Formats: sequence, structure tokens, C-alpha cells
Amino acid sequence: MAISKIGSKALVDCSVAAVDIADNSITTAKLAGSITNAKLANSSVTINNTSISLGASVNINALDWQSVIVADGSTGTTGVAGRGYFINTTSAAHTFTLPSSATRGDTIAIKDYAGTFATFNLTIARNGHNIQGVANNSLISTNRASVVLVYVDATRGWEYVTESNVADLQEALFISATGGTVTTSGNFKIHSFTGDGCFVVSTVGNPAGGGSNVDYLVVAGGGGGGAGEQAGGGGAGGFRVSNSHALPAPTMSPLSNPTGITVTAQTYPITVGGGGAQKCFPVGLGNSGNNSVFSTITSTAGGGGGRGDTPGSANGLDGGSGGGGGSASGCRNGGTGNTPPVSPPQGNNGGTGQPALAPNANYAGGGGGAGAAGGNQGNSPGTSGIGGVGSFISPSFAVSCAGTPGPAPGVRYFSGGGGAGAWGPIPVSPGGAGGGGAGGVQNPSPTFAVAGTANTGGGGGGGGSDPGVAPGGSGVGAAGGKGIVIIRYQFQ
Repeated sequence: MAISKIGSKALVDCSVAAVDIADNSITTAKLAGSITNAKLANSSVTINNTSISLGASVNINALDWQSVIVADGSTGTTGVAGRGYFINTTSAAHTFTLPSSATRGDTIAIKDYAGTFATFNLTIARNGHNIQGVANNSLISTNRASVVLVYVDATRGWEYVTESNVADLQEALFISATGGTVTTSGNFKIHSFTGDGCFVVSTVGNPAGGGSNVDYLVVAGGGGGGAGEQAGGGGAGGFRVSNSHALPAPTMSPLSNPTGITVTAQTYPITVGGGGAQKCFPVGLGNSGNNSVFSTITSTAGGGGGRGDTPGSANGLDGGSGGGGGSASGCRNGGTGNTPPVSPPQGNNGGTGQPALAPNANYAGGGGGAGAAGGNQGNSPGTSGIGGVGSFISPSFAVSCAGTPGPAPGVRYFSGGGGAGAWGPIPVSPGGAGGGGAGGVQNPSPTFAVAGTANTGGGGGGGGSDPGVAPGGSGVGAAGGKGIVIIRYQFQ
């Protein structure tokens, strides 16, 4: 009888070869269950350099490359996940806007079609998402650049997983602000405040642009000169300056702080201190000036000059720079500068006054300046103390009307001390470079003390006579000069 079926144990393994089976004799094969991976020669497949086990699921994001986009400078492109974009900026810059909504794994590719991104840049607008963890657009400005962006999550946003021929991908952002009188010097803007106001920052910079750091010059009001017979000169207003953007020596003050102020988008009130008021009869101490303030920087007012009456002359007052000591009744010290102390120092001490160095001639001390102490009396026979020299900033920092010329060519000086008053007959004691006023002299003809120059923080000159012998009012202590605030930053 013919065998119609083969039992499960009827055949020995490998006893039937392919040649033993007639063509078309087996029409259907039935397998119970499934074949395990172990029975297969390969148990996985490789996709994009990643091994995927058989039976696992995977999403394959093949990019759908679009027709070339020709930039015309007027409209941008909004991208769609899963697409690639050739962008031609031969004639104009272009803005590519990322999708407003995104899911992890969304992918977009961009390629410089004509090799012209350096001439006409491509901006990648973030559209509410971070790019590489920063809330900032990207700027591609190198020829033949290509990038692939993949969305990760809300924290990192879009990440560049592939970059070719690219430099810094951040769009350069710069500080934008208003307030004061605005001038431009190269890539920098300069805001000058000659009175109280507000420095309003609307946009801050980033590392690819100018950063968020500003430099400052904050000068307080100068002290007024003392009144009466041989009175001390007024001390200069405190001088504080930074130079974080590295203006070169020797055009910037050695008192410069290498660290400026990091600003945020907000309003910064500016206080510009007035100079100490003129001191009229009766004789007395000069009036100190007023502080100037920008953000965390406070410059202290200049100290008033010591009075020069008989009897009872007085020491100069402390301040940003100290007022000069008076004369006529014993040695009188100048006020202490850099009070309260800051580093670098904002000023210097006033000079010392001393009576009767020559017949009928008493000599007072000059007011301190930012760059030097006030002169002591009598450094040579018949002299009162000169005002201490101020300090200076580069012409690239100051507007043309700010500050005064001084010993170093080209730069602008601030915070000079006031010259001391004297009986005479001697020459007038000059104020220090940086707006310091000259002292008054009584003999041989009355000469008025000179006020400190406005918006320099210069100290006022000291008076030269007492009330009883004051034709022409040479014993009046002159007013100190008002201060100034200047802010400088990179804007392009």
C-alpha cells in the first residue's frame, strides 16, 4: 500500500535531499508558531549605523528635500519637520523660521545652495523655542554651510546634530539703550548725562555680539573752596571709571577698573551730583559737593576747603578728594580723599595750610584731585597750594564737550582740585587739570577765586581775604563743578 503520509519519526535527519523531491510535489508548507531569532543567520538589522533587533519597531525619518528657495530679502520661510531646504542667498539675506510646535525627533536640514551665506547671511528664527538651550536666534554667515537640527525638549529646544562649514551659530546681539546725550565712536555708543536722568536698556548683547557689559565714568560734584583769609581749595569729586573694552594705554586712566557693569533690560536711574555751593561771608568751611550714582557705582562728593579766618582756620573736609586745609591760625590739614575707600581709589587728600611763612602772608592747601594730592602751602617761598591734578579718559570715551585738556595730549581730564587762596603778594594758585578752579588772592589787587568747571567735578578755588579787608570779594570761596556720568558700550 502506498504511503500517503509520513509520520513524525519516519525520516532520519538529513536523509532526504533536494534531488529526491519531485518538482511541484510539495504544494503547501505549514509551520506551527514562529521561527526564533536563534534559528536565523542574522537576528538584527542596521539602520543609520544603529543595530535594530528583528521584531522591534523603529521610525525612519527620511528627509524630503524641497525645491531651491531663492531669497529676495522681503519674505522668509517657515520650516516643516522632516524636510530639507536648499537656500540661495545670491542676491539677498534670508530668514528661516523654525516650526511653532515641535516634537522630540523632529528633524530639519538646511544647505547653502550657492555658497553665499557669508555675503548674505541666513538667520534661523527660533519661533519661541530654544536653540541649543539658549533663547536666541542663530546666524549662519559662512559659505557652503550646512546644518541638521533635531528637536530635543523644551529645555534644549533644537540641537545642531550635524554642522559643516559653520562658525559661531549664535546670532550676534548687541546692547540697545536710550538716555542722555548719545554719540557714536566706531562700534561704540556713548551716553553722556550732565544732569539726572535714566539709562534705559531695552536689549542686552550676547557673547557672539558685544556682550552685556558697559563701561562707565562716574564723577561726583566738586567741593567748594573755603571762604575768608587764605582758605583751602575745594576737593575734586570722586572719579570712578572702567575699561572692560580695553581702550589702550596711555590714553586711559591708570585708575580704570578692568571690570565694567553687566546690565539687564531695565531702567537705571542716573544721579549727577552738583558742585558745592559758593561760600560767601561770614568766613567758613567750603561746601562739599554731592554724590553721583550709576547702578552699583557711587562716586563721593568732593570735600569743602578749610576756612581761613583769624582765629580759627580749619581742616579741609573729607570726600572723594579732600578739601585743602585753611591757614591764618596754625597748621591745618587737608581732608582725606578716597572716603569711603574704594579700589581703584577715587581721589586724594587735600594739601596742608600753614600761617606766616612770609611777613603778612599765610598760605593754604590746595584741594585734592583724582590723580594727585592737593599742593601743600609754601613749597617755595610765597606760594599757596595748587589744586591736585585730575585723571583722564580716552577721547574715544568722552564726547567732545566733556572734560578739559590736560598735561597728556589728546585725552580729557576730570576731577581736578581747587587752588588755595592767599593774602599775597603772590601769584594765583591754579586749580588742577580736570576743572579745578584757581584760588583767590587779596594783595596787591583782589582776585576772585574761580569756580570748578561744570560737568568735570572740579573743586572750587579758596578765598584770599577776610571780611574786613575784602574789596572786590576776594575772600569768597568759589563753587565746585557739577559732576557727570558717561556710559559706553558696543552696539554693532
